[in-house]
Amino acid sequence: MTYKEARDFIEQTSQYGSVLGLTNIKELMKRLDNPQDKLRIIHIAGTNGKGSVGAFLASILSTAGYRVGRYISPTVFSYRERIQISEIKANENSIQTAYITRQGVEATIDKIKPQCDNMVLDGFSHPTTFEIETAMTFLYLLWEEVDFVILEVGMGGRLDATNLIKNPVCTVFTSISMDHMEYLGDSIEKIALEKSGIIKPGSPVVTIGQEDSVLKILETSAKENKSSFFVADPGDIENVSYSLDQTSFSYPKAPNSHDYLIHILGKHQIKNAILAIEVANTLSSGAYHIDISKEDIFLGLHNAKWSGRFEILDREPYLLIDGAHNEEAALVLRDSIETYFTNRRLIFIIGILKDKDYKSILSNLAPMADTIITITPNNLRALSSEILAREARVYCDRVIDGRSVDQALNLAYDLANKEDVIIGFGSLSFLKDIYNSLKIIRTKKN
Repeated sequence: MTYKEARDFIEQTSQYGSVLGLTNIKELMKRLDNPQDKLRIIHIAGTNGKGSVGAFLASILSTAGYRVGRYISPTVFSYRERIQISEIKANENSIQTAYITRQGVEATIDKIKPQCDNMVLDGFSHPTTFEIETAMTFLYLLWEEVDFVILEVGMGGRLDATNLIKNPVCTVFTSISMDHMEYLGDSIEKIALEKSGIIKPGSPVVTIGQEDSVLKILETSAKENKSSFFVADPGDIENVSYSLDQTSFSYPKAPNSHDYLIHILGKHQIKNAILAIEVANTLSSGAYHIDISKEDIFLGLHNAKWSGRFEILDREPYLLIDGAHNEEAALVLRDSIETYFTNRRLIFIIGILKDKDYKSILSNLAPMADTIITITPNNLRALSSEILAREARVYCDRVIDGRSVDQALNLAYDLANKEDVIIGFGSLSFLKDIYNSLKIIRTKKN
């Protein structure tokens, strides 16, 4: 099977939609000899922050000398980005991250497709795209002999395809808030209950400070599963200093505490960093006795990278991109803007998917903008730029329907002075287009 044939097969499975449930994925993985049972997995659920915490953890574990696989979604740059491996470069003090190879996609789908066909013949539903990509992840990372897999939940938890795993070495919960309500429930408690469904007997649970009702649900589930329960408390953070190059802070609660430096920007990233610290300490001090030193944690946080999250792409004027795609993420972005860009003129480029709570995103962010330019992301679920512009005019007097990313970014640069700030946000699915458009603008300037 060629790479194109493999990708075409995966694309065709989008017709089966998103189906929550474990019956099909369990059957598929059984027919593939259950590779997930042979991997050491860190399972991460939450509404926002999964990718950032995963990036910090992958960097810490790689610094400690381990070969670390990750499964992420959505992606920014490449289809193959969703399955990746990080490790220390030989004879260097830097981390190398490689996406699944084209040959890896070909080989895994070569194994998976016949089993999907056989399942249909045997009366099962055809596996969905996410189920197939989850199977790809387990097969490829087992073949690559990784030491750990950092596995992000796709949606919810209890019925997510990733939840077929049995014995994660750690279960992690990032910030939980309202999202995917049509699937997970119309209250924060219902959503938390769905996410708590990934807790497994005896697997240590680590979370960040949450709403009291959420924390109670997670703690109750941990007790029922006889799992240890740890909470990273943002109230323990000290000596915080922000700049557009790095953030420094202290976290005295951590054993052998350190003054930490991180280069993933945003006020909220400190919370994600201390959650990663607590996970690393749990792994090193628990029954697994995984060898992670104080210096590994410091260097891992310091060297961690995570593209597309409050990332600076240009200066004079500043151009940033961010994946603020729900209300909580919009509040986090607003907080970061107020921290780094007080009294600056703001130009927003916004593109959002129609199944997101775009009215809440706009109500929290649009009043900050001098100008808003809307675009239609290149996604089947995209909200049209025309509708988004109409909604944005409720909060901002200067709204332009930019339609495409190319038009929007060129217009933003035409409008901006050197001291202004352009921020593209909403769906991660169009951030790659901003990168590409910026390259074209720079080429023309040169």
